[in-house]
Amino acid sequence: MIRLGVPSKGRLMEQTFDWFAARGVTLSRSGSDREYAGRVAGADGVSLVLLSAGEIPRELAAGRIELGVTGTDLVREKLAGWRSDVAEIAPMGFGRADLILAVPECWRDCVDLDDFASIARDFRAAHGFRLRIATKYHRLVRAWLAAHEVADYQLVDSQGATEGTVANQTAEAIADITSSGETLRANSLKILGAEPILRSQATLFANRASLDKARPFLAQLGIAI
Repeated sequence: MIRLGVPSKGRLMEQTFDWFAARGVTLSRSGSDREYAGRVAGADGVSLVLLSAGEIPRELAAGRIELGVTGTDLVREKLAGWRSDVAEIAPMGFGRADLILAVPECWRDCVDLDDFASIARDFRAAHGFRLRIATKYHRLVRAWLAAHEVADYQLVDSQGATEGTVANQTAEAIADITSSGETLRANSLKILGAEPILRSQATLFANRASLDKARPFLAQLGIAI
């Protein structure tokens, strides 16, 4: 049996159902929106498991599901050395968002990472502690900043309303996912630099040890591995 993990609610679940339906496989809930069991029609030997998008990377890596749909950002953030545990099978073309670093709009002279690094150094000298970046993407942000030789900062954990942390004076900058940038602008923040930390989208992943087992179903979807 191939266990397929799919986000359990919202637009991401609906678009995932549509993606599989376009390939001849119908996914549906077994009952109400409060139930987390599902049905699969059009494919033999496949069961549907409804999970939060954030749980799917862990379940894939542990082998408790063979296939899973979640964001690129979540896999790379939650799984250290993710390539050894999971395989990226197919980008799905929806759920696109960028992981970005954003600073206050009033920082007129801060337009790139060199400017940010200089401000961070000056901030530490002036205040006696490192500039704070609010984020839930600690692994990705830390690696990106290290690659760009930015050191004078500290990450502050934020699991919700990250854009409000600057106005609330619990951080000086943020690193978060955005698709349109509207919430950033509403909070007087601007995206730093031309390229994001990561471009993310909904992607079909597989447990690497289960690739041979999943191959017939993937072939049915028109995916050769």
